[in-house]
Amino acid sequence: MSDLSISTYEPGGRWRFNWVLPVLFQPRRAFGRIVELDTAVWHTPILILILTGLVRTLVDGGLKAAAAASGQLTLPQGWEYYTPEQQAQFQQAMTATSGPVFTYLLPAVMAILGVYLGWLLLGWLLHLGLTLLGGRLSSQQVLNVTAWSLLPFALRDVVRTVAMWNNGQTLASLGLSGFAPAGEGAMMLYLAALLTFVDIYLLWHWLLLGIGLNAGANLSKVKTWTAVLLTVLVLFLLRGVPALISAQFSDLTVIRPFF
Repeated sequence: MSDLSISTYEPGGRWRFNWVLPVLFQPRRAFGRIVELDTAVWHTPILILILTGLVRTLVDGGLKAAAAASGQLTLPQGWEYYTPEQQAQFQQAMTATSGPVFTYLLPAVMAILGVYLGWLLLGWLLHLGLTLLGGRLSSQQVLNVTAWSLLPFALRDVVRTVAMWNNGQTLASLGLSGFAPAGEGAMMLYLAALLTFVDIYLLWHWLLLGIGLNAGANLSKVKTWTAVLLTVLVLFLLRGVPALISAQFSDLTVIRPFF
């Protein structure tokens, strides 16, 4: 891989697909160049993430629609941690929301918003943390590094899409959720939801993020990694909250929508 390199940045260029492999496999050299730029160069990784997320969502939606047509029910992550009442309400809700809007449109919109808003939130929090510790990177530089460090998740989308396509069914027990302890209740559901996000791609992302920011933060490695780890830890702990909210809403009676 010694031939991988990042060409000199062109001020008028927006799409930098030739940077993808260097970022993934030669991150120190690649981020050393990216972090020097105070111009927006985040468009390429964000576009890749949106496209892979949409493809994964559409394939997943098609499999769920086929399963619903055959009378099968796709269970959510952490299903075994739902109480019997919550399971019954969830089955009612799934029956009432099996139309194309809930199967394709809303998941696609959420996938796009998840990429864009997640990137902005992570980038802004990292910039705040680095600035408080004495870093001199601009918000644009931090957003650039953050966007490119998210590329492992695009690779994860591709792997999951291929796996679903080959198996003809949606994926269960994502990440390390299979190692969650048995039991019922909110804490067990929260822990299982968190473990679904833990995999090699998440660790790869964290590593790229630390390498990229350390290349130009003008801080010691300890301070840079402290800002990175505290930020990603807070956001990681927040990832399990939607599962708790979903479980609480499963207690509500769902009326079949007109679509």
